[in-house]
Amino acid sequence: MPLAPWRSLIARALHRNRALPNARYVQLATVRPDGKPANRTIVFRGFLEETDQLKFVTDDRSEKPQQIEHCPWGEVCWYFPNTREQFRIAGELKLIDRANSDEKLQKARQQAWQDMSDSARIQFAWAHPGLPRAAAETFSPPIPNQPEPLPQFCLLLLEPLSVDHLELRGDPQNRHQYHLHQGNWSMEAVNP
Repeated sequence: MPLAPWRSLIARALHRNRALPNARYVQLATVRPDGKPANRTIVFRGFLEETDQLKFVTDDRSEKPQQIEHCPWGEVCWYFPNTREQFRIAGELKLIDRANSDEKLQKARQQAWQDMSDSARIQFAWAHPGLPRAAAETFSPPIPNQPEPLPQFCLLLLEPLSVDHLELRGDPQNRHQYHLHQGNWSMEAVNP
């Protein structure tokens, strides 16, 4: 299956903003079980091989898995300061935890773990996220074994269904919307 037409625009934006460490940060919006919105900043970890699915990681002890189980829909908002462009990518979220039976996805989960730095991996060995502050020594565990992810480590995938790309340069600005319908992407220029 060919890659989506918006993929090259993200690749270009990532390349042109590569000097900015925060260019890989996106804001993920989900819905809590009580219906209230939840938003947080997460790190983009690339695309799942041969797909348009965006990869992120999360801890299954955090609130995100509960929110995804309640409502699997999410949207990321990604702003690139150097090129002054924004991508809003909406779709279905899929949590790949240790119990997922898909061998290819388990391999992707393991690869995501191995691709992270020691300082990123060690955070998954810290005390339970969101609980009252633990003793200082719980934040200095041994560095986890690199080949195998800790049980609480999850790969989080976003399967895009729509992409809204806004270029803030120009007068007027340019905005294009992409929609997936029956396996095909359409694109429409819209007013900014």
